[in-house]
Amino acid sequence: MNERLLINEVGPRDALQNQPTLVSADDKIKLIRLLQRAGLASLEVGSFVSSKAVPQMATTEEVVRSLGPSTPGLSVLIPNLKGFERAKEAGVSEVAVVLSATEMMNVKNINMPLEKTVLVCEEVIRAAKASGIRAKAYVAVAFECPFEGPTSREMLYRLTRQMFDAGADEVVIADTIGAAAPMQVREVMTDLVASHGTDRLAGHFHDTRGMALANCFASIEAGIRRFDSSIGGLGGCPFTPNAAGNLATEDLALMAAQSGFDTGIHFPELIAAIEFASLITQRELGGRSAQWLKRRYQAEAA
Repeated sequence: MNERLLINEVGPRDALQNQPTLVSADDKIKLIRLLQRAGLASLEVGSFVSSKAVPQMATTEEVVRSLGPSTPGLSVLIPNLKGFERAKEAGVSEVAVVLSATEMMNVKNINMPLEKTVLVCEEVIRAAKASGIRAKAYVAVAFECPFEGPTSREMLYRLTRQMFDAGADEVVIADTIGAAAPMQVREVMTDLVASHGTDRLAGHFHDTRGMALANCFASIEAGIRRFDSSIGGLGGCPFTPNAAGNLATEDLALMAAQSGFDTGIHFPELIAAIEFASLITQRELGGRSAQWLKRRYQAEAA
């Protein structure tokens, strides 16, 4: 039996949040259903943030309630305790918080200094645990910041430890601007695995410099088995200059399958989800493997 590699699909939140074409709640729900049909059991479906700051997320509560909030594997992003209360009222079973590993990124992203951000994240995590809700923390710009340059490893390690100490079930190491390189990633992930084990760590890589897939494999070599990705490579942080899309789900799933890992993903259904995502965002989507996958499964169906 192949070893399991868990892919967390972030397209419905992280990828859609900065798209200029507003996507309706109905279309978001249909996209999520298509992704579930493709075998993706872990999905980030929205965020309880200010609709003025991120208009695309104004329908999150409607999406969560329509999907059935008790459905396992669905998570939402939470900026603060107010957002957590909204998420709790909607009935979510998993929440995520985000803090950046540099001062300036926190200020630009959420208008708070680093230490205040840490305190807010700790508050949300503790509130979630007290309510029986799973909580994970993202440490953003884990390798490089667009405002401060290379990120201090000591700071990254300290913040990871603080999130676990607060009760986080999982910490996601995020290369928010896609600046990391495989040897660097392998070293960092190896250090983190030595301190915290493999089961509670995950990776989130953007493909700005074309190294996201290589960075995932470097993480796999370090023992990581949980990764974020986005359908068709869609995404990019609205608060980060020149941020490119996330690693394409189809590229990660194909690499995992050809490397002997079980992801549970069915490629024909995933292609259908990519095509629908292209339709609702009015963009041509697809990772590096998308066209090859389409040709292969169209030939098999012929």
